[in-house]
Amino acid sequence: MAGREPRFFLVREDVLPEAINKTVQAKELLMRGDATNVAEAVEKVCLSRSAFYKYRDKVYPFHRWQQDQTVTMELTLEHRSGVLSALLSNIAAVGGNVVTINQNLPQQGVASASITIETNNLECDVEQMLNLLRNTLGVKKARFLGS
Repeated sequence: MAGREPRFFLVREDVLPEAINKTVQAKELLMRGDATNVAEAVEKVCLSRSAFYKYRDKVYPFHRWQQDQTVTMELTLEHRSGVLSALLSNIAAVGGNVVTINQNLPQQGVASASITIETNNLECDVEQMLNLLRNTLGVKKARFLGS
């Protein structure tokens, strides 16, 4: 998948492999405090630790993806007045809340930046917000880094 932007899918639970479902169950045990560590959580759901670590950062229950999450975006911005301001306005327009902004010094007319955004009040999905950011005037590149 090198060079390709990650794609996201909404998939019904009963068609997912058992290891993915059990990873979600283990994560929920940890979030609720019903398991104190990963070893205990995976034992309770009969999942190997290696399978848990393989999927843990890639699968979320749908209701958790939008709530109480942060996502980090990596951007390349033209170095001119108003670009960052327009970007922040677009994030706010869809209910995103900026937690951190890190911008490097501009080189050759562009600056790289990373922005971490809370998504609990997001009025669209993360991929739609990313497309909005990509279409902001002065944004040369935008990609999802993680959550």
